[in-house]
Amino acid sequence: MAKTNKLIIVESPTKVKAIKKFLGAGYEVAASNGHVRDLPKSQLGIDVDHDYEPKYITIRGKGELLAALRKQVAKADVIYLATDPDREGEAISWHLIAALKLNEFKDKKVYRITFNEITKKAVKESLDHAREIDMNLVDAQQARRALDRVVGYRISPLLWAKVKRGLSAGRVQSVALRMIADREAEINAFIPEEYWTLDADFKAPGMKKPVTAHCKEELHTREETDRVLKDLADATFSVSEVKVSERARKAPLPFTTSTLQQEASKALSFSTLKTMRIAQQLYEGIDVPGEGTVGLITYLRTDSTRISEEAQVLAGNFIRENYGEEFNGKESEKKAEGRIQDAHEAIRPSDVFRTPQSVSASLSRDQQRLYQLIWKRFVASRMADALYEQTRVKIEGKTKDGKEYPFSASYSKLMFEGFLKVYDPGDETEENKKSDKNAIPFREGDVLSAPEFIPEQHFTQPAPHYTEASLVKALEEKGIGRPSTYAPTISTILARRYITKEGKNLYMTEVGEVVNDIMVHSFPQVVDQDFTARMEDKLDGVAEGDVEWKSVLRDFYPGLAESVDQAEKELEKVKIADEETEEVCEKCGRHMVIKYGPHGKFLACPGFPECRNTKPYFEKTGVACPKCGQDIVIMKSKKGRKFYGCINQDCDFMSWQKPTGETCPKCGQALVDKGGKIVCMNGECGYVKTEAKA
Repeated sequence: MAKTNKLIIVESPTKVKAIKKFLGAGYEVAASNGHVRDLPKSQLGIDVDHDYEPKYITIRGKGELLAALRKQVAKADVIYLATDPDREGEAISWHLIAALKLNEFKDKKVYRITFNEITKKAVKESLDHAREIDMNLVDAQQARRALDRVVGYRISPLLWAKVKRGLSAGRVQSVALRMIADREAEINAFIPEEYWTLDADFKAPGMKKPVTAHCKEELHTREETDRVLKDLADATFSVSEVKVSERARKAPLPFTTSTLQQEASKALSFSTLKTMRIAQQLYEGIDVPGEGTVGLITYLRTDSTRISEEAQVLAGNFIRENYGEEFNGKESEKKAEGRIQDAHEAIRPSDVFRTPQSVSASLSRDQQRLYQLIWKRFVASRMADALYEQTRVKIEGKTKDGKEYPFSASYSKLMFEGFLKVYDPGDETEENKKSDKNAIPFREGDVLSAPEFIPEQHFTQPAPHYTEASLVKALEEKGIGRPSTYAPTISTILARRYITKEGKNLYMTEVGEVVNDIMVHSFPQVVDQDFTARMEDKLDGVAEGDVEWKSVLRDFYPGLAESVDQAEKELEKVKIADEETEEVCEKCGRHMVIKYGPHGKFLACPGFPECRNTKPYFEKTGVACPKCGQDIVIMKSKKGRKFYGCINQDCDFMSWQKPTGETCPKCGQALVDKGGKIVCMNGECGYVKTEAKA
């Protein structure tokens, strides 16, 4: 049988058809279906006694695939390893060399190629820049995999023994869980503080529509506000300054993995996992009538905002043809900063002239929505800034006794759409939100009629609960994880039911609280944000050839092993699950025990499997319900979020904070323990008990 001249091995079968079409005769294209070798699941797989040497085995179920690949390798003269263009992809290529025994073929040439997009031009150019495996990238992946393995395999058994099987600890996931727990604790401890705003509607002579201005006086109470209103009752008002200026609203940067996940969550309500799954489909290839299988976007795992010169030129041509020269922006001069790895481009359409409308018939609804988001963001990033005419007005109020109260108003008028013609990222300022077609019709020196005052009471708000989008942003800002880890990190702690999602907000579950408490107490270094960020820097150093990969393990593992040994001794004294209760099983008469389920504790008969009786577990607080006097107990929502409710099913009392059994002297509602302070559960009341708790 004649030899196939060249064999290209990619990761995904979806890419095979497109790449084969680009190259034609003389090339065969095959897929590895991701990793072919990994650490064994049944053991640690890292030989800590022999300088942390990893033990790799063929992944179960990959035998037939590897046998088929070996047959194709045998027929080829040249093998190109074309796995994904990142550390993970580099490692897969390295593992393929070992699994296919490519080093044993002295008559064959083996090369590594990468392409950022699956287009004919990109694939052909990659063949012109074939290279050897980059062992720095491979070692960075090995170091990350080994670190994750030792954390998971050393700590998880403790959680199985003391909470329940199926739980896990992870190097990045445990830090993310702690961040959510810390945010929830901050919210629960937050005491709202009262403040007031004072606005006024002003008119100049002949004006029909008033202009609303804001008093710059700092007001904390109703009494302070009333005092100011009394002062202003007979005050005179005049315009002291009118300043008109032009302000540019800069075009957004194209998407990185993080910003795509954030924007898809905000604009499309996609989870991070869904965003990555659909982006992978768009990258690997979509069947487009007349074109065949086409990769619609560039590689989806990147933290770079760089755009290739060719893509920049094509975008400029598209903008000039469709919107006009004045809408064409200058190429961004922003350079990579901080931890950004600039090897890849930003996420963009592979061909800007392939508009969302032109491929809509080939895409599912979700694919269409995500592609449109990426396309619009990229085009907008190459367009001119939006320009506003901004008017700022200062109004001076003078009382008869000489006191001065300054008011200010600020409005913007959109003068040139720029990138907003295509895409609005929704980050406009308050001035832009107050955009008006007409400028404020005031002139310096205008004497204004007595205004209508609008006093309003407010309360300070706690930091918001994390959403998937804001958690991704926080992880990126703190340098925890990398583009490939954000989605799997969040999906793992959701799947483990350490957290739950209500709407877009993330909340701790009872199981999550127990796991986080163990991690914070026993493994403070593992869940330390700064330590984890420094570890990410070390892994980047490995990728850059500055750090030897096993040195990362040598520095980290001894401390982890010591912490595990100490935790095992301490946790022997702690019995978290299977505590016997006074509750008697009505089916068999045994005393029921406390077990952990997906959402937390429940009561189960110890006679399982003969007796399968279970009941909800309500932990009594010792506090009487302020509505009906029965017991307040700790309950869980359907998704596992803890709250306080009345055991009386006919009573509707509930609170996210623990009630004290007292009622508020101001409004009569229940007082609760909020971060160590006794406060009214009615947020609009604002009562805080000043004396110390009993």
